[in-house]
Amino acid sequence: MAQADRAKQFRALHAAPGAFVIANVWDGGSARMMAGLGFAALATSSGASAGLLGRRDGKVTRDEALAQARVICDATDLPVSADLEKGFGDTPEIVAETIRLAAGVGLVGCSIEDASGNLDAPIFDLGLARERIAAAVEAARSLPFPFTLTGRTENFLRGRADLDDTIERLQAYEAAGADALMAPGLPDLDAVRAVCAATAKPFNFMAGIKGKSFTVAALTAAGVKRISLATSLYRAAMTGLLSAAKEVREHGTFGYIDTSLAAPDMNAFLRG
Repeated sequence: MAQADRAKQFRALHAAPGAFVIANVWDGGSARMMAGLGFAALATSSGASAGLLGRRDGKVTRDEALAQARVICDATDLPVSADLEKGFGDTPEIVAETIRLAAGVGLVGCSIEDASGNLDAPIFDLGLARERIAAAVEAARSLPFPFTLTGRTENFLRGRADLDDTIERLQAYEAAGADALMAPGLPDLDAVRAVCAATAKPFNFMAGIKGKSFTVAALTAAGVKRISLATSLYRAAMTGLLSAAKEVREHGTFGYIDTSLAAPDMNAFLRG
């Protein structure tokens, strides 16, 4: 499927009634499996991308992140959006260049966040944060297809549990032209409802935090349009790996094989 068609398909998901789940994957195999299960769109995860390289979240270069995204885009015909963190730079110009490069590897959307990476000032000043989103939007609009730009505030993940400021930031990113909005770590459904009521663009809820992940039905009723899974699928896969390896290492048994996906069943998802 052509990139422009994937981009239109992704936009259509945001315009359709109800909410949809976007599955966060980390390689071609996981992408093929999620496509085979019927998910309508895929996303990358910065944490999973880092884990794939044996690193912690935030320790992947732009080239590395985009190389992984290209593999995922090439694995299926589904639209793919990327978690591109802060755009791999502080300035609006760097963020804009990241958007153009993202389109070049087959992506049809991405999120740009306002986390600075500076422990002393973990969230960008609102003025600069808005300029960064505006630059990303301008770069996205210059592309020959509808690239979906998500403006993301990291307040609740970076020690700033301020719902009013979170809403103000989302409204600023919406005014700057963001096509969708995101605020990971919201504490409860009341906060989700407040955010959705205060903004007009599709809101992405991030599932994956214990005690702060809600059902698709509840999130849909709260006004959510898109539900992403962050690193949760990757962590679930690594949980299985760790459990199986510990069984072998500590007990010398191989019981995990009895409940593992058989090779023919796994191969059914993959290309020949």
